Amino acid sequence: MIKLKERLKKDILTRVKEKWALDEEEIEIASTPQQSFGDLSLTFPFKLAKKLKADPRRVAQDLLPLLSGLEGVEKVEVAGPGYINLFLERKAFFRCSLDSVGASSLFPEHSKIIIEHTNINPNKAAHIGHLRNACLGDTLARCLKVKGETVEVQNYIDDTGVQVVDVVFGLMDLEKMSPAEIERIPGKFDYFCWDLYARTVSYLEAHAEAQSRRAEILKKVEEGDSPEAAMGQAVSRRIIKAHLETMKRIDVGYDLLPCESSILGLKFWEKAFQKLKEKTAVYLSNQGENAGCWVMRLADEAEREKIIVRSDGTVTYVGKDIAYQLWKFGLLGKDFYYEPFLRENGRTIWITTTTPNDRALSFGRAGQVYNVIDVRQSYLQKIVVQGLRSLGYLEQADKSIHYSYEMVALSPKSLLELGYEASENEKDRSYLEVSGRKGLGVKADDLLDRLADKALFEVEKRNPDLPAAQRAEISRQIACGALRYFMLKFARNSVVVFDFEEALNFEGESGPYLQYTLVRLNSIFKKLEDRAALGPSALEALRDRQDIPLSRLQEAEAHDFWDIIVYAAHLEETILHAVYSLEFSHLAKFTFNLCQKTNAYYHLYSILGEADSELRRIRILTIDHIRETLGKALFLMGIPLPEKM
Repeated sequence: MIKLKERLKKDILTRVKEKWALDEEEIEIASTPQQSFGDLSLTFPFKLAKKLKADPRRVAQDLLPLLSGLEGVEKVEVAGPGYINLFLERKAFFRCSLDSVGASSLFPEHSKIIIEHTNINPNKAAHIGHLRNACLGDTLARCLKVKGETVEVQNYIDDTGVQVVDVVFGLMDLEKMSPAEIERIPGKFDYFCWDLYARTVSYLEAHAEAQSRRAEILKKVEEGDSPEAAMGQAVSRRIIKAHLETMKRIDVGYDLLPCESSILGLKFWEKAFQKLKEKTAVYLSNQGENAGCWVMRLADEAEREKIIVRSDGTVTYVGKDIAYQLWKFGLLGKDFYYEPFLRENGRTIWITTTTPNDRALSFGRAGQVYNVIDVRQSYLQKIVVQGLRSLGYLEQADKSIHYSYEMVALSPKSLLELGYEASENEKDRSYLEVSGRKGLGVKADDLLDRLADKALFEVEKRNPDLPAAQRAEISRQIACGALRYFMLKFARNSVVVFDFEEALNFEGESGPYLQYTLVRLNSIFKKLEDRAALGPSALEALRDRQDIPLSRLQEAEAHDFWDIIVYAAHLEETILHAVYSLEFSHLAKFTFNLCQKTNAYYHLYSILGEADSELRRIRILTIDHIRETLGKALFLMGIPLPEKM
């Protein structure tokens, strides 16, 4: 559809420019509200009429003779107050759709794009909010790659932050443990630290005298080369592995794990700090509550300052993030050292290090950067961008995109299903928030376990004879699909209220419904292969036959056939729209609608039971094309395809 519209725009411009001065951008081509109006609609007669101070319908009628004989267009007519509607040549369009299977007409716009997402503090287990972050970031990466971009996915590790420091305090000062002893802690270490972190926060709130020790640990962890730093390293590395295992369950992967300890150890911040001071982007405050701190004055708030370096010399989160953002664009003049952290499915996940080595890897140096962080971080992200602007990097500031989203909560019923009891004053709420600091968050693995258990119950009912291992894998795939679709189907500025029944509904707007549709389509082709010897090579030969006798279709089937083919052709436009708006709810809704149209189509028009070979061929080609389109859409959303359901 994208290529067709581009070709039509150029052709139309060539035909009308001698009579009227128009730019290609002014020639907009939209869809019509219903099939009887045509397939595409030209709206530019309204703009032209405004320039000419004429009646739009009259302008459209004057344009009509110039548009006769457009390639791929069967008929052109004026409609309503001044629209020009195009009726496509159906056989040619369908032929083109079949020939374009597996191809992409999308285009790259940047040398490299870095997407930073997930970014879980390595002090405890991942929670449900991290799942939304990872699903959004991973879907963005998949769509950009299909668009033709070079994409690098980074998962920033804040291994020197206050959250890690609190766990180090808990282990060393409360539990009296050594790094060697924590390596011997059995079971899920990220769960152990989840509980320890909550206990430590409560202890620190109740014991003001312990704050000096906490500040001491923070400084030692940032400086490195101390028992406290060694403990922080041991904690963070073990928890990172747990986080990667959690994300692997929903098919999310990364290229690089940049560590805050590397930023500090390799003096990234010192280089960035020097640049900021030279440009007077930061200054030393000598009065008020910020006395002794290096601060940045906010561009849009004359009386407000943001601390970049505390009076004790430690750097705030936003200061280190400015240095990191400069590195992402290749503006810092320094680089990390890298070492392999994990290898899975033939892919190496690299982690930054301060230890010199001769690995010649090319990370960073992006043309555009997406930081996937929730909406509560908008203020800090603005400061990061202001840091770039104050250094004169205006283009890079414009290419620094905060991909924000709202929080995730749970319905009271789902919270109860996970073993959490709502308090009396919470029971009437439509959703409940949770607090990781108080240990009341819902762990990502617990949520995924419960989804998989509920999916397994359905799989065992439908496929009791399958081997246990296969049932377990199908359940994992259904759980993954349920989770990922649920996290994508809502607008990013909407609070997601997670509900198990809604997420796992095989007949509702859900991941399992999408998976079930595609599984059923695959089963049709499995039966065709078994009953009619229509394997992959025979199907390819069927597709290659040039003549497609669409005239054999009765009126009702011709309408439904054309409706589904034209709708499916909008996938690439939907991908672009989702990427540019950062609203993957558009892609989710498109895929759901296509599944609904598909289910209605093959329920009405039999393939296996159709005696007319030409009708059967048209239906086979139609469903096969939709199967390819749905498969691509599900892949982009990270929704796996089970063998059975």
